[in-house]
Amino acid sequence: MEPATTRTRQTLTTGSVLPEDADRAALVARVYDPERGGPCVAAVRGEHVVDLTALVPTVADLMELEDATAVVREADGGRVWRLAELIQAPADRREAPHLLSPVDLQVIKAAGVTFARSLLERVIEERAGGDPAQAQRVRARIGQAVGGALDGIRPGSPEAGRVKELLVAEGLWSQYLEVGIGPDPEVFTKAPVLSSVGTGADIGVLGASVWNNPEPEVALVVDSRGRVRGATLGNDVNLRDIEGRSALLLSRAKDNNASCAIGPFIRLLDEGFDLDTVRGLEVGLRIDGPDGYVLHGSSSMREISRDVLELVAATYGPHHQYPDGHVLFTGTLFAPTEDRRAPGEGFTHAYGDIVQISSPRLGTLVNTVVPSEQAAPWTFGVRALMRNLAQRGVL
Repeated sequence: MEPATTRTRQTLTTGSVLPEDADRAALVARVYDPERGGPCVAAVRGEHVVDLTALVPTVADLMELEDATAVVREADGGRVWRLAELIQAPADRREAPHLLSPVDLQVIKAAGVTFARSLLERVIEERAGGDPAQAQRVRARIGQAVGGALDGIRPGSPEAGRVKELLVAEGLWSQYLEVGIGPDPEVFTKAPVLSSVGTGADIGVLGASVWNNPEPEVALVVDSRGRVRGATLGNDVNLRDIEGRSALLLSRAKDNNASCAIGPFIRLLDEGFDLDTVRGLEVGLRIDGPDGYVLHGSSSMREISRDVLELVAATYGPHHQYPDGHVLFTGTLFAPTEDRRAPGEGFTHAYGDIVQISSPRLGTLVNTVVPSEQAAPWTFGVRALMRNLAQRGVL
């Protein structure tokens, strides 16, 4: 059997990583440069990646520019790398230039239970107490009681209130249903600043978890004034057994070493890629296990229950500011129920799984699943970034 790192690199080509219309896209990358001992803000131009750090020391700075798209497309830069070489370099090799997560100083936020199908799976996790063996029984009961009552329902509407009354009467009301169809969405902090990993890197699943799955999502990149400046792909890894035991364990379930992947690039909004385009994005998922197991999935942003700007407004506003901007995971439709290990237990990851999250307009994010405890430790934080940029004379 081939090592996971070898199999991961075989999936990474310029053709698979780039959006299908890359020649018309304004794409932002971050590159680890071993000669500088730190990250570079870069523009993807065809099969080349151009260093823009002398102009904008951080991606957060770039997002504040009114002419960010023009800078990415046209500005003179410094060093130039070949994209093919960057994506083939193992992400944990400090001596080789490679792609990083394309965000840096932005706070990483996530909206939960924004799709009806995944909403019901969160309720199932809760009712099953995090026990995958109980999931099938609970799923059947909830499906019988709810049916299609949640299809097309607008959260916070009178119709949502009537569905709530029905579920309360059936003894099925849940905190997940409250944020799924109630007036206020769930928004939480997914990961610390600078801790996300990029395409080609390992992604971590806590070793104690026995029931977990990827969460393929579209993530919005928002500036300090609450304006959506771009979009990218993300994997908001979900530990179903741990969160299912108690929603108060959300931090343990969501925020672990290497448990947040973002990339491959940020696509800036422009005349050919606007918010309406984002609202219609299709997201695909493929999982290739080390034993030959293959799982396909897909979701559509058209099925989201809250508009993306509603999610942004719930995150940023008079009640909460983000001076360095934020990245907002918008939620996922994907909640795999296909049995993998035992009948009735549904899907869970195996170490060595290669997870590909793709969208034609955003490219492909590829990661390999490992225990969080064995993923490369997170050592480059805000102080290290500031020291590095100062030493390079770009601050």
